[in-house]
Amino acid sequence: MKYTYKTKGTCSTQIDFEVDNNKLHNVSFTGGCNGNLKAVSKLVDGQDVDTVISKLKGITCGFKQTSCGDQLAKALEETKTKIN
Repeated sequence: MKYTYKTKGTCSTQIDFEVDNNKLHNVSFTGGCNGNLKAVSKLVDGQDVDTVISKLKGITCGFKQTSCGDQLAKALEETKTKIN
């Protein structure tokens, strides 16, 4: 199923992704650090949603309280509540 998450507190403004059988696919960030976020998207593709959450949750960016990775974890947590 396809999802869109509006980020808060990061340079990226939106994350689009798909979840199928608790696996993450086709992650795409709008805005943010292009190269880094392309790399993150490739690294998490096909990974278990819970694994991605545990690895990315709580990561900060510079002086910010969050990061694009942390926002992806929050998006996935929100998605899990909709699925379950």
